[in-house]
Amino acid sequence: MLQQTRVPVVVAYYERWMARWPTVRSLAAATQEEVNEMWAGLGYYRRARFLLEGAKQIIEKGLFPCTALALREVRGIGDYTAGAIASIAFNEVVPVVDGNVIRVISRLYTIADNPKESSTVKRFWDLVGQMVDPLRPGDFNQAMMELGATLCSKTKPGCSQCPVSSHCQALALSREKSSVQVTDFPRVVPKAKPRSDFAAVCVVQIAQGLEEEAADPKGNDHLFLLIKRPEEGLLAGLWEFPLVLVDQGKTDLLNRRKAMDKYLSKLLSIDMVRKPDVILREDVGEHVHIFSHIRLTMHVELMVINLKGRVCWCLSPDKK
Repeated sequence: MLQQTRVPVVVAYYERWMARWPTVRSLAAATQEEVNEMWAGLGYYRRARFLLEGAKQIIEKGLFPCTALALREVRGIGDYTAGAIASIAFNEVVPVVDGNVIRVISRLYTIADNPKESSTVKRFWDLVGQMVDPLRPGDFNQAMMELGATLCSKTKPGCSQCPVSSHCQALALSREKSSVQVTDFPRVVPKAKPRSDFAAVCVVQIAQGLEEEAADPKGNDHLFLLIKRPEEGLLAGLWEFPLVLVDQGKTDLLNRRKAMDKYLSKLLSIDMVRKPDVILREDVGEHVHIFSHIRLTMHVELMVINLKGRVCWCLSPDKK
């Protein structure tokens, strides 16, 4: 939960999560929908999916892995999480490297290389691996992360209070050269500009067998059509209103509706060209959602349709 989310936000989620699933076995028995519901608001739902898949994998094997090497075999557990669990829970002498630790180490050793490059990352892991306290590896790793999160901050490091300031090469260099600052380390790498995607979104309300003149366009007692996304890729396995990506030059109403009609015709097996079942169709507006690497502009419309008794058939699993 703490990956990509701040501690004050996580606390309440963690408490609710542990109250509902206090053991790995209880979590493994949950459904993805239940987990997603509990996770709602934290974002990056792939993390929640990995938690569930990892729990199921551990239960299937019948033993909770207790070494960093074995932990890395669990779905969703990488080097950082494996090192944290192994050192803190099982006292294994292994390092933990996160953004906070990278900041501390880059300043201690004046490492000016790109912290995102694999060779530099490997160097950080090797250096921290040599420093881990063999008697209290978990305490050491937590102390390093806490040091980076508090005193050795990004923009205002508290060097005068730092317990390792006498060993800090960045601090020493800054005192020798006025052109050098402690905050020059680690090197700041500009983030790649998110790509811009555009989509037509249709909120489809299905009137449950009502005649056209009697259907309520406000959606009372209607079904809403949701589509389950593929099990891999962006927002894997989550549910959404019908969505079709369109080219930037084809975001006008006519082209968006052509793309959506083609998609819905295939999905619902109805003739969207003749539109005999459409009761209401109108634009709702535009919404922009920012992912870490995508700026998605969604052009949203509302459509109420009457499938006249075909609802169950159209929403069968093979039509998702």
